Amino acid sequence: MSLTLAVRTPAARRAKISAIGTYVPSRVLTNQDLEKMVETSDEWIYSRVGIRERHIAAENEATSDLAVAAARKCLASRGIEGSEVDAIIVATVTPDMFFPATACIVQDKLGAKGAWGFDLSAACSGFVYALQMGTKLVESGAHSKVLVIGADKMSSIIDYTDRTTCVLFGDGAGAVLIEPAEQDEIGLIDFVHEIDGSGAPALNMPAGGSAHPSSIATIESKMHYVHQDGQAVYKFAVRKMAEAAEKVLTRNQITGADLAAFIPHQANKRIIESSADRLGLPIEKVVINIDRYGNTTAGTIPLAMGTAVEENRIKKGDLVLIASVGAGFTVGATLLRWEI
Repeated sequence: MSLTLAVRTPAARRAKISAIGTYVPSRVLTNQDLEKMVETSDEWIYSRVGIRERHIAAENEATSDLAVAAARKCLASRGIEGSEVDAIIVATVTPDMFFPATACIVQDKLGAKGAWGFDLSAACSGFVYALQMGTKLVESGAHSKVLVIGADKMSSIIDYTDRTTCVLFGDGAGAVLIEPAEQDEIGLIDFVHEIDGSGAPALNMPAGGSAHPSSIATIESKMHYVHQDGQAVYKFAVRKMAEAAEKVLTRNQITGADLAAFIPHQANKRIIESSADRLGLPIEKVVINIDRYGNTTAGTIPLAMGTAVEENRIKKGDLVLIASVGAGFTVGATLLRWEI
């Protein structure tokens, strides 16, 4: 006797960003402030990277606090409580601690009692990667409300006597809610991700992990701070951010003219402008807020999304392209329709 089981599969569905929230700490560190700390100048910093100021978290303000502040704004704009969230993904390289995951701490602070979650480490590409993880959870039918957060307290791992890195980074967070798209909506369309581990020595924090556990020697050698080969990172980022963006556009038969906005990772204004030029995009379509926030690592793209919304740069139905390059090296680009 044979037995045939009826296999139930969820109907195919798309995912969209349904809400967004951002947060930056109140303290501002300007280029003029940095002039008093290291040998640099406002003109040097702005002309080379496009930054005028960045926000710095208070000593008692952890990455989870930044993440929760952004998440609360996101949920409030959607009109829902934390208890309605199914899953939480936190992209960060500055977790509150190695374990538990910062997502666990965020879940507790939000009162998201029914949610599970995890952290994702992909440096400046973290939010782009986490966005796809959240998207696939919704598209699969497993969940209907996934909170994706990019948050970093970069000031906690920056050596403020190193002028090559301390001028670049700031603290901040952004959160989006991923939900099923309505029948007439498109939402998330496609993505391109790539890693190149040969670039790991060019941008990293050498100590604290199993390769170099914390010790007096690692502390004295300043191995718990960000170390960067600026030229190597710049050359890779200029080439790969544009390549990933071009690939996802070509695959979907989209041109720069079809885009309402390009929202790139905010690491260096020259990298952003170079990528836009290669894509044939006028600067008016490129969202740039690095002058106000610096490089907030996983926070940059959701913060820039927030800027685009605040400045009425994007509206429902617009085609939007996001792209990033980060330590690893990590590369990511996503094409979506804005459905808020």
